[in-house]
Amino acid sequence: MSGKPDSSTQPLDWAQFPQWGARAAQWAGEYHAGLRDQPVRPPLNPGATLAALPEAPPEQAESTEAIFRDFKDIIMPGMTHWQHPRFFAYFPSNAAPIAVLAEYLASSVAAQCMLWQTSPAATELETRVLDWLRQAVGLPKGFSGVIQDTASSATLAAVLTMRERALNWAGNQHGLSDAGRLRIYVADEVHSSVDAAVWIAGIGHENMVRIPVSGPRRAMDVEALEQAIALDRAEGFIPTGVIASVGATSVGSTDHIAAVLAVARAHDLYSHVDAAWAGAAMICPEFRDLWDGIEQADSIVLNPHKWLGTPFDCSAHFLADPDSLVKTLATQPEYLKTHGADGVINYSEWSIPLGRRFRALKLWFLLRGHGLEGLRRMIRDHVRWAGQVEAALAALPQLEIVTPCMLSLFSFRVRPEGMAGADLDAFNLALLEAINADGRIYLTQTRIDDKLVIRFQAGPFSMTEADAETAVTVIAKMAATALEQVRGG
Repeated sequence: MSGKPDSSTQPLDWAQFPQWGARAAQWAGEYHAGLRDQPVRPPLNPGATLAALPEAPPEQAESTEAIFRDFKDIIMPGMTHWQHPRFFAYFPSNAAPIAVLAEYLASSVAAQCMLWQTSPAATELETRVLDWLRQAVGLPKGFSGVIQDTASSATLAAVLTMRERALNWAGNQHGLSDAGRLRIYVADEVHSSVDAAVWIAGIGHENMVRIPVSGPRRAMDVEALEQAIALDRAEGFIPTGVIASVGATSVGSTDHIAAVLAVARAHDLYSHVDAAWAGAAMICPEFRDLWDGIEQADSIVLNPHKWLGTPFDCSAHFLADPDSLVKTLATQPEYLKTHGADGVINYSEWSIPLGRRFRALKLWFLLRGHGLEGLRRMIRDHVRWAGQVEAALAALPQLEIVTPCMLSLFSFRVRPEGMAGADLDAFNLALLEAINADGRIYLTQTRIDDKLVIRFQAGPFSMTEADAETAVTVIAKMAATALEQVRGG
């Protein structure tokens, strides 16, 4: 024996990395090439992956070959395929190949981009690429952007800013025990991240005032909002902020932004607009009527990691006055102060975490690699194909469209004759489970006006019109089978 360690069990080093990087890239290409033939959701029982993993960590280094093999044999069979062209559940979490390449490079550089001086180019690229995105979605000059990890963090930052502004910037210093009862006003169908932001900010669930929705857009009732603010003020509460939605998660509820923001401004309340999913569609000028009046917002969030194609996570947070956010979030211990440069931006002061990944790189690669016209074409296709699916399903017997298409999202249910209430909900849940068990498409459910409905949302980056046709085929077949079982039972 030579006494030399076995190179196959030595940790991967940068000299070996090109070989394994090439193998990983080859695997990724093959994975995506065969994805359409895989079930969208894995047919696994809970605990199957856990049982295949050793209970104790390894004492000695294992070979990269063995680790990579277990990744393919143990991990991948238990993964839901979010990049599948027929992933019609939730909202998409797209990953365009060119943006994946950028993520690869950013991970290789492994920069910590908390301050300008820790990564000058990363900071300045973020400034530029967020301004490109501002222009792309039609926001006016004067809005500044920052990349947050998710819309949840952007919403929390906005709620904290609402709180501090309402308390004359004293909450961080003195606490909330003597602050009075702050009130945040939201539509009844806002995302659950808004609930979480209000809790974490110390405002309390009881002080999140839910305003009823109405009309085909399921929009916040603006008159009810006005009345709620006036009543709270008369009863000694402190109206603090308003959160509006463009394309809420459940079925795409969209507030009348101009009217809601006019009320907020009339009462001097900080406003935040959650357009996490639908905001991406604003790169298409014909959809911008959905957020008419957006220029009056104080804070806006949209997620390029949903519909545009940047890999998760990459959330664009736009601000009319970033100074209010910085005043709320920034801390400046001596070791974080920037010396030798004036007028620099430290984006860690614009976000809750101190540490920041180099997220701007993948958005820059994406916008350059596809161009706005390429991204617009994709979104327009998705909206058109969703409309085609909606129309085809509406023609099926005993299937009703519950909420019509909002961009590429609609909801439906099948209604056997004479069935109602809990029985009808159970029937549609069983239908959903049968659709997903088939494996060709993946859908989710929600509740609208206390009834269970099935959501359909077109958004996968690699989706084609044929995938939309497959969705109609699967839903029609499963619905017919379920109805036949009811009649036969």
